[in-house]
Amino acid sequence: MTFNELHISESVLKALGEKNYITPTPIQAKAIPPALDGTDIIGIAQTGTGKTAAFAIPIIEHLNHAQHSSNSKREIKALILTPTRELAIQINDTFTDYGKYTNLKHTVIFGGVNQNPQVRTLKSGVDILIATPGRLLDLLSQKALSLNNITHFVLDEADRMLDMGFIHDIKRLLPMLPKNRQTMLFSATMPDEIVNITKTILCRPVRVEVNPVSSVVDVIRQNVFFVEKPQKISLLITLLREQTNKTALIFSRTKHGADRIAKTLNSRNIRCEAIHGNKSQNARQTALQNFKSGKCRIIVATDIAARGIDIQNLGVVINYDMPDVAETYVHRIGRTGRAGNGGVAYTFCSQEEHTMINSIQKLTKKRLIPVSLPA
Repeated sequence: MTFNELHISESVLKALGEKNYITPTPIQAKAIPPALDGTDIIGIAQTGTGKTAAFAIPIIEHLNHAQHSSNSKREIKALILTPTRELAIQINDTFTDYGKYTNLKHTVIFGGVNQNPQVRTLKSGVDILIATPGRLLDLLSQKALSLNNITHFVLDEADRMLDMGFIHDIKRLLPMLPKNRQTMLFSATMPDEIVNITKTILCRPVRVEVNPVSSVVDVIRQNVFFVEKPQKISLLITLLREQTNKTALIFSRTKHGADRIAKTLNSRNIRCEAIHGNKSQNARQTALQNFKSGKCRIIVATDIAARGIDIQNLGVVINYDMPDVAETYVHRIGRTGRAGNGGVAYTFCSQEEHTMINSIQKLTKKRLIPVSLPA
């Protein structure tokens, strides 16, 4: 199947062609046709599967057609709600890429930066708004924007919204949306509270699902080092010095831990950057740009901050700290081994973390291969 076969307009096909996107990913192939028909969607897919295009392309198609057939004032017609600033920026970039040959205007709003430029852009008129919950509620309370004309609503990374405590914010927002709209919800997992939300915000949705856990991890070499906490940093330094030609994403459980790891590595002449919620937006964006451009090949992140990282051909994922739940392990290592490429994931497991190994192996139905510590 190609994008041509999905009956997408020439303006979007041209933009896709310039990015050398010819063949849709499985989630795109499954979600785009019903979304183009105006059907509500439940999409179960992990980061890196192409789900952003699965909702962005239908929204661009619908709004571009409506714009051509109407002279009405430019109002916000589509709202995409996402949990982190990094994800919001990436989604905004996607609309820039695919909508470049349309006359649609889009913008992104998030906290942690001065709101005035965002408000000015909103007042100038936009068709598509990508937002994080906190800043959106702030600007709504200030009457800086209206959701009265929304025809398309996307709730992205719904399970991460739940993890980050945004569900109450979402429940506050829902009554502000017109009842007559198309809603698309995307989530990597479907905990009970997310299932309950789908029952209240979606109307006769089509469920599309790709990349079950087993297929995500099949192409990734998964090794575990049984190592106590005091020895973790020396093991990390050894591994990174052996992987000098690969990019590496290191996971820390805490913000303080991420800073401590980065400080130690930099003191050993291993250049790296840390990203987490306490970093300013500019610092986080600079770190990500340095990582993507190759100026810095190593990044240390917490789970929440890393949710916004979408980097092709990531060489190694290192779980310096074990995750709190097994599903998070799959999210972490799924950032390598994408598009069928091989990937490597190393996990450092102390004595007190052993029970999590059992949970991970039960979920993935794969054994983590123990590796001996370097002499």
